[in-house]
Amino acid sequence: MAIGGGGSVKTLVRIGVLASGRGSNFEALLRAEHSGDLGATVAVLLSDHADAGAIEIARRHGIPAQHLQLLGRGRIAPEDEAAIVRCLRAHDVGLVCMAGFMRLVGRTLLEAFPGAVLNIHPSLLPSFPGLHATEQAVAHGVKVSGCTVHIVTHRMDAGPIVAQVAVPVHEGDSGETLASRILEQEHLLYPQAVRWWAERRLAVSGRMVHVLPAAAAREVTT
Repeated sequence: MAIGGGGSVKTLVRIGVLASGRGSNFEALLRAEHSGDLGATVAVLLSDHADAGAIEIARRHGIPAQHLQLLGRGRIAPEDEAAIVRCLRAHDVGLVCMAGFMRLVGRTLLEAFPGAVLNIHPSLLPSFPGLHATEQAVAHGVKVSGCTVHIVTHRMDAGPIVAQVAVPVHEGDSGETLASRILEQEHLLYPQAVRWWAERRLAVSGRMVHVLPAAAAREVTT
């Protein structure tokens, strides 16, 4: 099954970004949009932290931004997810991108955007899911780590893998130094994965995600 944005080639997929922190991957998506390399347009930013750097980035770029006042920690309550869905739909969002969003999403959001929620994680999944992935990698003594873009499911960091980039772990690396080098690759990988989704070039079969040639994707959409 091919997934991604449909409609006229002149109609760009509208993205809703969920972020909790400084927003560097959010900004990478904006840079790719401005350079014409994203194949989509960022429509709205939602953050669960009022002082998140991502909110300031959104304001500088004229992107609507909203602070989410969520209950509890960890997984988002269904009533809060319903409010998120309403906001995303109000901005005509077709693809949701989690960019450093430190919450678990559930059925309400995933059913509203089936196959249309992406996340980027700083490890080569399925290794080192969850928090502190680079610290986990260093502690385990792995020689190679990296980053992964995957389709979000109800299980944490366990959805079908869209794309990965390997990053070597250097002698003497800390979680912080490894994270900084992985982040450089995240900023390249995430916009590429979003473009594939927007161009309907992702074909999902079970856990397998195949990237279709551009010509094949065009045939699927006609």
